[in-house]
Amino acid sequence: MTEIAVREITELGVRTRVLEAGPGDSEAAVVFLHGQPGSAEDWVSLLERVAPLGRAIAFDWPGWGAAERPARRSWDFSAGASATFLAAVLSQLGIRRAHLVMHDLGGVGLLWGAAHPDAFASAVVMDTGVLIDFRWHPLARLMRAPLIGTAIARMTTRAGFRTFLRFYNPQPRKLPQEVVERWWAGYTLPTREAMLAFYRATPEKAMERLVEPLARLDVPALVLWGAHDPAVPVEQAYRQRQSFPGAEVVVLEDSGHWPYLDDPEATAAVVVPFLERQLAA
Repeated sequence: MTEIAVREITELGVRTRVLEAGPGDSEAAVVFLHGQPGSAEDWVSLLERVAPLGRAIAFDWPGWGAAERPARRSWDFSAGASATFLAAVLSQLGIRRAHLVMHDLGGVGLLWGAAHPDAFASAVVMDTGVLIDFRWHPLARLMRAPLIGTAIARMTTRAGFRTFLRFYNPQPRKLPQEVVERWWAGYTLPTREAMLAFYRATPEKAMERLVEPLARLDVPALVLWGAHDPAVPVEQAYRQRQSFPGAEVVVLEDSGHWPYLDDPEATAAVVVPFLERQLAA
């Protein structure tokens, strides 16, 4: 079994956890960027599969997983701040060329990519990306509401959390029970407030301005989507070709918002060969 090393680093005054596999001295790496309500641990299976091909890392965004949970008054949870945090993490780890694997919130990595064209090697986009004519999903709209959002963040129960997950990952495939329990254990009030702050700081069309600069770069891209994703409808998968003209688009017909967790084998069958080609190139 591939060994995954775990360490802590501090960047921009925020401590976070980093999972690493493969050759640790390589300046090129596959960088996994998790979404909400997850953490770096969501990527363990893919980290193990990618490690024989090259360096692979995942880390926790501030407020999530085992990372420090800074108060909203002391940290900007916006997409831009997250992209800046990514840049700082890559710099400390000595990664000069990154193949980004992004899901949900992890799509903010595209802000970094557009700003660092020489370092942006390739993209795997899962149920995220440059969303065009997009409208926030119901939970996000509620959390952006001044009073309702605050109430949801403070009063979420285990039952409510599980209902939210069932809505965003409907049948036929279910999230593994271990994942649901791990997410709930980490879904503390500071983490909910981090989610709240992100939604309130991020307009629905925040990423559209990236279409032109990313299209000019036209980095190799794989777009992987769950057909039953109510949070980011599958039509957005095909719209990613406006930002990545040469992208391969794969839709998993039985998956929801988290295809890499509800169908890890089908995901790996597509993602690992793509990354192997990019790392070989």
